[in-house]
Amino acid sequence: MAFLFRAAMRTLFSIFILTVCTISRLAGQTYFTSTETGVLFGASQYFGDLNDNYGFKSVSPSVGIYARKHLSQYISVKLSGIFTHVGYSDKDNRSEYQRQRNLDFESNIYEVGVQAEFNFFRYVTGDPYYRFTPYLTGGIGAFYYDPYTNYQGTKYHLRPLGTEGQNTPAFKDRKYGSVSACFPIGVGVKFWLKGGINLTAEIADRLTTTDYLDDVSTTYAGAANFPSTGQAYLIQDRSTEINTTATPLGRAGKQRGNTSSLDQYIVAQVSISWHFKTYHCPSALSDEMIRVR
Repeated sequence: MAFLFRAAMRTLFSIFILTVCTISRLAGQTYFTSTETGVLFGASQYFGDLNDNYGFKSVSPSVGIYARKHLSQYISVKLSGIFTHVGYSDKDNRSEYQRQRNLDFESNIYEVGVQAEFNFFRYVTGDPYYRFTPYLTGGIGAFYYDPYTNYQGTKYHLRPLGTEGQNTPAFKDRKYGSVSACFPIGVGVKFWLKGGINLTAEIADRLTTTDYLDDVSTTYAGAANFPSTGQAYLIQDRSTEINTTATPLGRAGKQRGNTSSLDQYIVAQVSISWHFKTYHCPSALSDEMIRVR
């Protein structure tokens, strides 16, 4: 008897859901899916051994694409891909030592990452009562980087040169790769514009796991560790370009970078995204589909 009762209840529930969906479709109701896709535009700035006073003299544009999944009206997950450019020069520093050090770098950044977003307020695309919220975001990602410099009009990629002695047996522990992890942490605001269109503004700092984004980290290996006719010999210590008669800074063991902190870059971006519409009734009438009012 209990089995027959449960079967009857399941049948009645299925009929109820089918009836609701049929009425909704006949009434011309539509829904937004819980997933949105978008494009972003913004700017980035690097901080590290060549920019340890948080200067903003090398801001570069950034672009990207993303997809966001709304798990609820308060929590979302975003998958993104971003391209940007970072760099800095000791010529832009106020410290006399850094200006004499005279190092510089540039690098393209290709980043992919996943971020969770935690809304302060209830946020519902299409609902004029819940169309705005600030939010916190945090996540994990990976990025490709390849620092380079221009020396006497020629572009040199720095990692293969081993400017801190990475290509010698004595300093092989300083070798670094071209991919590093990053941890975006930041804040933002979301705003529903119209239809399925949302506008988002966000600023998030990327804490990285590398101290060689700028190819500078520890101490000078010393000129004796480089072939005197090689490119690495010329680029590992560029202090004599400032004063050709001064004693070179690049003596073995002398501090070249700052090992107390890892490199990072910050990205500020504005994005616009679109929800797709659907005429299918939400599964079990859940919040995964947001009704268009």
